[in-house]
Amino acid sequence: MNIDSIKQILEQVASGKSAVDQALDKLRHISFQDINFAHIDHHRSVRKGFPEVIFGQGKTAGQIIGILEKMIDHEKIILVTRVEAEKAEKILPHLPDCTYHDDARMLIHAKADPVITGRGTILVLSAGTSDIPVANEALLTAKYMGNEVESIFDVGVAGIHRLFHYHEKINKAAVLIVVAGMEGALPSVVAGLVERPVIAVPTSIGYGASFGGVTALLGMLNSCSSNVAVVNIDNGFGAGYMASTINRK
Repeated sequence: MNIDSIKQILEQVASGKSAVDQALDKLRHISFQDINFAHIDHHRSVRKGFPEVIFGQGKTAGQIIGILEKMIDHEKIILVTRVEAEKAEKILPHLPDCTYHDDARMLIHAKADPVITGRGTILVLSAGTSDIPVANEALLTAKYMGNEVESIFDVGVAGIHRLFHYHEKINKAAVLIVVAGMEGALPSVVAGLVERPVIAVPTSIGYGASFGGVTALLGMLNSCSSNVAVVNIDNGFGAGYMASTINRK
């Protein structure tokens, strides 16, 4: 439930279209709702402008279904991250209005297309094809938070001429998300080309000495480009959320 929803309820009471008891029932769980295994934060949309996002990893299919069923009455868009295909197959028959994006491991419930509130385009780049799942998590998060999004995949530093081919699109972006594993060099290169904020996402893709993404993480944290900020390893959701926050009107 967001500010607009609350305003609509109050206007209906003021105009006599809704009884006070009906409005009270709708607002009863505006703070949070205790369903035993979870305390659902229905108030988050009011505080932060976007609903609570369900972290699917570690939750059972039944727990995710239970949380979604309570949230659907309050929210127009709900994101569930880190949902494996096997778990999604158990959830979808109970919630057929949800869409599963296996490449991003995300379940999305959307009653309508997201309203664009961002002031510019968020561009998501991946260094390699293997980084696309994390890049798509960032892209879908930013999209459903109300932003125009575009993507360019597989333009890492091993073939830097591929990146330069898209210099016009890169320069037009309001915020850039750059996803890379291995040595994590791509965000520094991109940030050196633009004046915009660059959110770097290290991935766990790489050989043994990449240490599951730690090498890319440290490389990005030590970037010599001053307009780079870094999120955690494989945290496409965090990058998409932060990019949306920056891009809001």
